[in-house]
Amino acid sequence: MPTHAYTIYTDGGSRGNPGPAAAGGVIVGADGSLLAELGEYLGVATNNVAEYRALILMLQKARELGCDPIEVRMDSELVVRQLNGSYRVKDAKMIPLHAQATRLLRGFSASHIRHVTRNENKRADEIVNATLDAQGSLP
Repeated sequence: MPTHAYTIYTDGGSRGNPGPAAAGGVIVGADGSLLAELGEYLGVATNNVAEYRALILMLQKARELGCDPIEVRMDSELVVRQLNGSYRVKDAKMIPLHAQATRLLRGFSASHIRHVTRNENKRADEIVNATLDAQGSLP
């Protein structure tokens, strides 16, 4: 696996499934510097849709900042396995999101996506919850 200069943490969540949803993430440089933190309210969506939207949001931001190569870390085992090709994408709402994420990942000179525990993804989760709280969504 190539050395990745930038690490992207992403998370998506919904309060109810579907319910009020948000996407968020963080981009960190090789030296540990924080390059970006983003949160976006999505309206009503499922948790899995929110996970894909978070990934897309952060990949777009990484491209905008010129972050390349990258490693993506997320706590959605489903999305990671779908992107790595070990699971098929069956949900019609997720097929275009999967295609968009795949296209974005191909735009980097090197990329790797891996599953991490929620504990390793705390900041992205905090951003999602803060974004939902700001919209007045119930915990």
